[in-house]
Amino acid sequence: MTTHARNVPTTPQIDGERLWSSLMEMARIGPSPNGGSRRLALSEEDLAGRQQLLDWAALLGCEWQMDQAGNMFIYRPGRDNDLSPVAVGSHLDTQPLGGRFDGVLGVLAGLEIFRTLNDQGITTQRPLVLVNWTNEEGSRFAPALGGSGVYSERLSLEDFRAAEDRDGVSLGEALDQSGYNGSLTRHDLPLAAYLELHIEQGPILEKKNLPLGIVTGVQGLRWYDITFTGDSAHAGPTPMEYRHDPLMAATAFVEAMRKSVLDDADGTSRLTIGDFQVAEPSRNVIPGAVTLQVDVRHTKEAALQTLDDNLHAHVQAAAEREGVSANIRVMWHMPVTRFDEALVKDLSSATEALGHVPFCMMSGAGHDAVNVSYVTPTAMLFIPCQGGISHNEREYAEPEHCAIAAQVLCDALLRTANRK
Repeated sequence: MTTHARNVPTTPQIDGERLWSSLMEMARIGPSPNGGSRRLALSEEDLAGRQQLLDWAALLGCEWQMDQAGNMFIYRPGRDNDLSPVAVGSHLDTQPLGGRFDGVLGVLAGLEIFRTLNDQGITTQRPLVLVNWTNEEGSRFAPALGGSGVYSERLSLEDFRAAEDRDGVSLGEALDQSGYNGSLTRHDLPLAAYLELHIEQGPILEKKNLPLGIVTGVQGLRWYDITFTGDSAHAGPTPMEYRHDPLMAATAFVEAMRKSVLDDADGTSRLTIGDFQVAEPSRNVIPGAVTLQVDVRHTKEAALQTLDDNLHAHVQAAAEREGVSANIRVMWHMPVTRFDEALVKDLSSATEALGHVPFCMMSGAGHDAVNVSYVTPTAMLFIPCQGGISHNEREYAEPEHCAIAAQVLCDALLRTANRK
């Protein structure tokens, strides 16, 4: 059935079953033990996933290029190839025990759009590009959003390549060995606009019983590594009042920070302690050092700064209380991002044309679209994921929602690529 929208060309109908089949086929590459996916950035599984994408793209007659960060740019020619292309995409790498939809949906929805346009013999005014960004997850190499960070020049190539995994392998070494180490930069690969489809990774759309949401921006975040250092001592002979216990300081900090977040009047502050490590732990030894990995987020930049101020104050107070020292290392700062109004309008119009009421929302998670938005107009589209669960093998999205969103994405992409 063909969908008609006012003042835009008729939109070709994407094949939802073919999209779902591609998602399931990609999930067979790097399967995790309980039905999820494990394709860590630049691992053998990630490289196999990349090759599968290239094999599918080759059947469409598409050519591709790669930049210095190993980002893949798959081209579909337009009527005027002197114009900068409009891009769609996301990432194929996953968490260690990740799901089958996080990132990969955005890539394969773009592939499905290319397939559909080929089926219908449709050529856009501008060329189109399907992008697979390198190391979006940051699970093997920190920080996250690495490839798009290099592309947007918000992360230096040197810092990107210097990141190491738990085995001491640098990202640069992995990239050199992968065969995806290109020489191009953003200036060689300019984009006129970028659209990204993703699962929500939260519960809002499912709770509202909505098939999709239009993302107007992404909340800001800051990552910290915090180390409290005290004196290691025997648990028995050392009285409580003479201890310099970094673990007690760490727990005092966490409780104080939690209270600050819960006191947030609008409920949009976020605090996560993602890792909590005791150096040389032993049951009957007062720890010598404790390190925490902390993530704070907010939809307003001023409130994010307040969270930062509170964090520093609570760390200092906890350290003083226990007589220990503390070190705060800021690992990453992603400011609050607002997406392009014209592209948000395109997604809204495409949603209405398909018979759905547009629902606008902020993203709670960071995405490559954040970095790309600094160098070209950008917007995002979300679909629900079951239970709001992501970064988990149980992650699931309904086939119908995948198809609806791919259709809206196709419509919006055509609007943008045919705009003069």
